[in-house]
Amino acid sequence: MSQNKSFSFEFFPPQTAEGMEKLTATRKQLAMLKPEFFSVTFGAGGSTQERTLETVLQIKSEGHDAAPHLSCVGSTRENIRALLQTYKNAGIKRIVALRGDLPSGMASIGEFQYANELVSFIRAETGEHFHIEVAAYPEFHPQAKSARDDLLNFKRKMSAGANSAITQYFYNADAYFRFVEESRKLGVTAPIVPGIMPIVRFSQLARFSDACGAEIPRWMRKTLEGYGDDVESVQAFGLDVVTQLCEKLLAAGAPGVHFYTLNQAKASREILQRLGYHA
Repeated sequence: MSQNKSFSFEFFPPQTAEGMEKLTATRKQLAMLKPEFFSVTFGAGGSTQERTLETVLQIKSEGHDAAPHLSCVGSTRENIRALLQTYKNAGIKRIVALRGDLPSGMASIGEFQYANELVSFIRAETGEHFHIEVAAYPEFHPQAKSARDDLLNFKRKMSAGANSAITQYFYNADAYFRFVEESRKLGVTAPIVPGIMPIVRFSQLARFSDACGAEIPRWMRKTLEGYGDDVESVQAFGLDVVTQLCEKLLAAGAPGVHFYTLNQAKASREILQRLGYHA
């Protein structure tokens, strides 16, 4: 991986003091690789949002760039405005703006219906202060009416003022290349960074993939199923497959990679080391 490619890591805010401690240790290991930033996910509930803020401020206090997620779900203009001010005061320079998923039992999405509205609001409130990332779906958003509809929605987010995009994870490089090509035809020139999910546990991966519409190719699924409870073989296969995917993406011009770490360091570190990055 050449040095002009960027990479970053995503965490979720831990729910317990023990989880926070583990994440601090994970971050310490990953920080040695000098990522461009660490992003932190954002839930629709109040306490989850507070933990996002706490985690982001902790990352910043350790001297690293942090990118909090902000989502439309359950958000009001007032609370987004307050968060933007808090982040601005703390020296945060990057935001990941998302629509977010509606938790079961929650009737209304909030004052913002779509991510492009949130992006417009952030720009109106804070000018060019924040570098805004948005989500992209190479295999298309599970709720999109059609592939074309999804691409037009992506273009709306970029036109609203986003600087770059991070994709949902995928294992089919061609889906990413096609998505980038179609976006360029629509006039989107900003970087589209592939999201990468290391394979640590197959049952967990299958559950996530079913929920978010990320396809596990049949040959991969069959191979992983064949390993059963042999975690070592699952992880060894996962490292090979995901490293090859990253090599292919980077060689063909992807601007970098963004790792969905699930708050673990080992797999992401190993992949980056195989790509030529060493602490």
